[in-house]
Amino acid sequence: MSLRSQLLKGILEGCILSIIDKEMVYGYELSQKLQQFGLNDVSEGSIYPILLRLQKEKMIKGEVRASPTGPKRKYYQLTYLGKEALYEFQQEWKNIQKPVEIMLNRRVDDERQRFDSIE
Repeated sequence: MSLRSQLLKGILEGCILSIIDKEMVYGYELSQKLQQFGLNDVSEGSIYPILLRLQKEKMIKGEVRASPTGPKRKYYQLTYLGKEALYEFQQEWKNIQKPVEIMLNRRVDDERQRFDSIE
């Protein structure tokens, strides 16, 4: 499994909750929205198990609706538990994001200094 896949696996649930929080979506539409944000390598096959688990954990609920084209679709929306989980994810992301960026930027700065000292 690639490093990108491993990183995505850890944050995909939060991304899915965030999209569903903005509007009710069905599975394929969710996949398209993730791609619009640049997560092109997230397959529908990895989205549906997460949707099922989130539904079992009562973070989202599904509602079957008629589709203007084709078969009925199951649209998902956040529950109160889902909103709480999204808030917790956002807080944890903020707690992780800043120190990681500092460390990564420090390394870039260290490399620049080392390169400058060689010249």
